[in-house]
Amino acid sequence: MSTVTMAVKRLWKRLLAVVCVVACICSVAACGSGDESGKIRIGIKFDQPGLGFKKSGTYVGFDVDVARYVARQLGYSEDAIVWKEAPSKQREAMLQNGDVDMILASYSITDARKNAVSFAGPYFVAGQDLLVRRGDDDIKGPEDLNGKRLCSVTGSTSATTVKEKFANELQLMEQPGYAECATALFSGIVDAVTTDDIILAGLASASRGKLKVVGKPFTQEYYGVGIRKGDKAFARKINRAIETMIRDGSWERAIEDNTKGTGYRPNAEYNPPKPTEGE
Repeated sequence: MSTVTMAVKRLWKRLLAVVCVVACICSVAACGSGDESGKIRIGIKFDQPGLGFKKSGTYVGFDVDVARYVARQLGYSEDAIVWKEAPSKQREAMLQNGDVDMILASYSITDARKNAVSFAGPYFVAGQDLLVRRGDDDIKGPEDLNGKRLCSVTGSTSATTVKEKFANELQLMEQPGYAECATALFSGIVDAVTTDDIILAGLASASRGKLKVVGKPFTQEYYGVGIRKGDKAFARKINRAIETMIRDGSWERAIEDNTKGTGYRPNAEYNPPKPTEGE
């Protein structure tokens, strides 16, 4: 066999090896993306008790229950749902990049957000409220917080609302998450925690009766289902699913299941809402 022939054979072997490697890589990539084919990808919070919480590999909370119901109405079984964590700062990008099909993560419908994404819903109207210790009857509303210590999450506008509109002499403590605020409240470091009432109800439920929601909401936050901008057909389908959930009693049961032991009741003036957004 000539030297030229042997060199050609070696070259072909190398080319064949390269082709095999590329084929394997492509196959793996296809399998990775194929894992989500035929499934619905839903963004939720993983760290909000009562709304969206990852617990021992499962997902629980009111947002999760609504998401499951909507997915089922859209034709997706439980094992066809891919849950993805949707931190507040990443929600718009996740929808714009196509990382998720919809987001239910205490995602308030606002004009500013509608510049980047669209919404269906609302499926719930929350109101900013206060969480206090079970035996504290002195704090009946935000106007009672002058001279008190209030906890909220860093970057939240909730504490600013209280300070500017109700009690400008309060002392503010900021924590990275609401679980840390609840711990500070339970320990007596602060006197109250503020954010949306249903989030507070979830914290109260997890406290085993040690904390309570005051029950006098003083704002309105319309929770929507975030979807890609302009998808009116998808919004209509989601809205019909929410209507069915409200009509058959599943919506009310989901509220009760996720706020057990707290005595929480959503503001009847706004709930259940009429889902017409995005159509």
